Amino acid sequence: MTFSYVARQPILNSQRQTFGYELLYRDGPRNTFPEIEPEKATSRLLSDNFFDSNSTLLENKLAFVNFPQQSIINLVPGLFPKEQIVIEILEESEPNDQLFDAVKYLYNQGYKFALDDFQPSLRWKRFLPFVWIIKFDIRIIPVEKAQIFIDSMRGYDIHFLAEKVETYEEFEQAKQAGFELYQGYFFSRPELLQKKAIEPTFLTIVHLLKEVSKRSINYKYVESLITQDLSLSYKLLKFVNSSALISNEIKSFRQALAYLGEDRLRRFISLVAIASTNNNKPSSLYGLSLQRARFAELLAVDGQNQVDHSKAFLTGMFSVLDSLLDRPLPELLNDIPLDPDIKLALNEREGPLGTMINLIEAYEQADWETVQQISDCCGVAQPHIGECYEQSMLWSNQVKRSNKSSR
Repeated sequence: MTFSYVARQPILNSQRQTFGYELLYRDGPRNTFPEIEPEKATSRLLSDNFFDSNSTLLENKLAFVNFPQQSIINLVPGLFPKEQIVIEILEESEPNDQLFDAVKYLYNQGYKFALDDFQPSLRWKRFLPFVWIIKFDIRIIPVEKAQIFIDSMRGYDIHFLAEKVETYEEFEQAKQAGFELYQGYFFSRPELLQKKAIEPTFLTIVHLLKEVSKRSINYKYVESLITQDLSLSYKLLKFVNSSALISNEIKSFRQALAYLGEDRLRRFISLVAIASTNNNKPSSLYGLSLQRARFAELLAVDGQNQVDHSKAFLTGMFSVLDSLLDRPLPELLNDIPLDPDIKLALNEREGPLGTMINLIEAYEQADWETVQQISDCCGVAQPHIGECYEQSMLWSNQVKRSNKSSR
């Protein structure tokens, strides 16, 4: 088990109300930027936070995210909900044709852009119709100089943000100069937030990258890989939901992959691959999630309650998610478009799938009286439950051994 870290610094309006947060990647409890490639920092930040529940992180405000030039050219921002993010173009970006075409495309898709640490230059002029916010570092560009540029931009629908505001006097001066948004230590230092994170296993990522690099993707094979990895399974369902791709609940991973399509699937796998920074061995809870998923699937195939085996697999896999992330299941599942039967089973332990999870937990705890009672209702003979359990243990151990041998 590892932890993910993110620092957020509020961006305020002239009434000192929170307008949004700039999200900053951190690789540990020290609230400083790590020595890491910018593209990897952005990928890790997005993978850890936008593929997980981010309602607490953003508090329904906008997220300002630094995107390196190549990430924008690769249309990585298009993986994320346009209503939630502002794409910051970094000051070191080269305003070439590739970047221009990507910005124009994403703008037409409804995404918002900010120019970070802007220094006035004619090279950026053609980008201005697609820019929503321009950020000036007032430690580099004094407010008086920035005001000259602001006054010259009255014909554009652009808002101006003053960065590194450190005193009340600077805040008032920036307001008088035409700034509408503000960020800096005068208001708040970046706040460090920590949460548990589940890392995708190395071998799974390697196989997925190999598969999505092909001209024609084998969805059945991709599904088989993702269903062996709790982190990818959870991130995939979160991503499908956050991308507003669906209107119905997900009943299987195959359905989720079908909603994505090849291009978005390739970008999703690439982003997660870049973000994967360690190869920790699967924890006992990680192994339990695999074993329960397979156990539930086998029981569904052989039971008499006509439980869909794909639903059973999802239910078993996610039944330990609260223990892995130290957060309540209802909170974790709130933004995942799972079938109501699965959510009922996980949150309330009710319905045929809930009964199955109760049976699995009773078997794990050697509560044979409860096993007997539930197995009679499910129409599964006790000896066969033992066989399913042994097969699920063999399968999960095989998956774990495969990942260990790849390191």
